[in-house]
Amino acid sequence: MGKKECVGMLLAGGEGKRLGLLTKDLAKPAVHFGGKYRIIDFTLSNCANSGIHTVGVLTQYSPLELNKHIGIGKPWDLDRQEDGVSILSPYTAKKGGSWYSGTADAIYQNIHFIDRYDPEYILVISGDHIYQMNYQKLLKHHKEQEADATISVIEVPWDEASRFGILNTTDDLRIYEFDEKPAKPKNNLASMGIYIFNWKALKSYLLEDAKNPTSSHDFGKDIIPAMVADDRRLFAYQFEGYWKDVGTVQSYWEANMDLLELDEMVSLSNREWRTYSHDSNYPPQYINGNTNITNSYINSGCWIRGTVERSILFENVEVDSKSTIRQSILHPRVKIGENSVIERAIIKEDTVVPPNSYICTPEGEEPFVIDNENVGVVTVK
Repeated sequence: MGKKECVGMLLAGGEGKRLGLLTKDLAKPAVHFGGKYRIIDFTLSNCANSGIHTVGVLTQYSPLELNKHIGIGKPWDLDRQEDGVSILSPYTAKKGGSWYSGTADAIYQNIHFIDRYDPEYILVISGDHIYQMNYQKLLKHHKEQEADATISVIEVPWDEASRFGILNTTDDLRIYEFDEKPAKPKNNLASMGIYIFNWKALKSYLLEDAKNPTSSHDFGKDIIPAMVADDRRLFAYQFEGYWKDVGTVQSYWEANMDLLELDEMVSLSNREWRTYSHDSNYPPQYINGNTNITNSYINSGCWIRGTVERSILFENVEVDSKSTIRQSILHPRVKIGENSVIERAIIKEDTVVPPNSYICTPEGEEPFVIDNENVGVVTVK
């Protein structure tokens, strides 16, 4: 293999327990999002648009649908002869391999894959965030600071800072302390879980960490604190755009609703920064206002006979007459029976909601997630 300046390692093995029914038998990065996409499409598209064409995708939990979706990497220009995308499962990572026991262990188990390309730098990213970032700008910042590691950060509301890993920095953004979910945060610069490391430096820490039986083998809990303790050159890179960790049903619903408001920040129609996917040739349906269409077929294979307000529809959705949909997300091939009300809910693919159903999430509660197994329990008036 020829030498590559930077290799991307995309962590996509998360079980996503907090997403409940959305990740039942499905890896979190493979969950439908935004009317057409899967969550992982955003990170893979960032790689394609940033010119990172050597990417290892580390899978673990229920990877079948995710592996099928990624395929040979064609929509993201990662179907290449010498590099491109590689699916790396824990069972084939090494002889006698076991499940990845942490984010750092996942990279450690695939040292042999990275070494094939002899990179100067390694980009570690996650497959379960919604954002658009040029990784070349992050790499440029890393080089300018002559850093050993650079961590992308974003300002979060102060009242939410204790939910994140917080980076305490000097005025020039050099990191001197990493606080994992601090009770009393010193600032609101939260780690986005996006890292660039000098590969030789990181490899030495991974090898040392693997020998430690008390380590949780995690970047935020073990590797980064160890590098800070050794006074290595760690810097923060402040990201100004939109970013959302969709790790809960509430945040997943919010991120979808944000697409109705933040098109300039997360532009899915930007020809200069495309978001690629091959799930559907139909465009997503973002319904901002009040739509009342009778016996009409819209440009996503959808039949809308009722009223739809401020919602996102995937392909081949059917909404029958006298039904009302508000602030909801309808996955592919959902059918809503007549005279039904759906409000602040997420309806999974292929779900058939019977007529006269009522699915309304009470204000202040996490949106209901509905599939064919629980639709009868939740919905009948």
